[in-house]
Amino acid sequence: MKIIAIGRNYAEHAKELNNPVPGLPVIFMKPDTALLKDNKPFYHPAFSEDIHHEIEIVLKISKEGKHINEKFAPDYFDEIALGVDFTARDIQQRHKEKGLPWELAKAFDNSAPVSAFLPKSRFADLHNLNFRLDINQQTRQQGNTQNMLFSFEYIIAFVSQYITLKKGDLIFTGTPQGVSKVNVGDRLQGYIEDQQLLDFYVK
Repeated sequence: MKIIAIGRNYAEHAKELNNPVPGLPVIFMKPDTALLKDNKPFYHPAFSEDIHHEIEIVLKISKEGKHINEKFAPDYFDEIALGVDFTARDIQQRHKEKGLPWELAKAFDNSAPVSAFLPKSRFADLHNLNFRLDINQQTRQQGNTQNMLFSFEYIIAFVSQYITLKKGDLIFTGTPQGVSKVNVGDRLQGYIEDQQLLDFYVK
């Protein structure tokens, strides 16, 4: 199982970090050791003083595929979830300034909390899906999938031209604006529409 993540897939998020809006998907990866399930607490790592939350819709790949045509991409995922792409922003910024990869900022242990998965058939329109993150019962991020620069289908097709997708792989599809620092003691609660899927603490 691998975790593939899409950066800067919401224009307003790219702008809030003073990044250019991309013309093609920005891809990075997290190892399986980044996965954090069952609403277990996230332990703030000592190596960063600026861990940011990034709430995202996550796709679970349902069968192996490569060189997938975009029109067939819906056949390659049956379930979606909510995830947080924790990012050590201070480390990322230092690496960006030197033109270095982001892995230390993105791929550290437990940096990818993921909720339980739900059948995509439960949702009337995946292209108009509301989701949000509340911290200490205050909404910090709100997004809607209609604002993605690259759709679920385009992402699957694009990634599969380079990387074979296998059953069980996860794709984090990008975060809307509103990212900010988390602190020890924070309670993070994530929702797709009005259904709560994430509820965990930073320790």
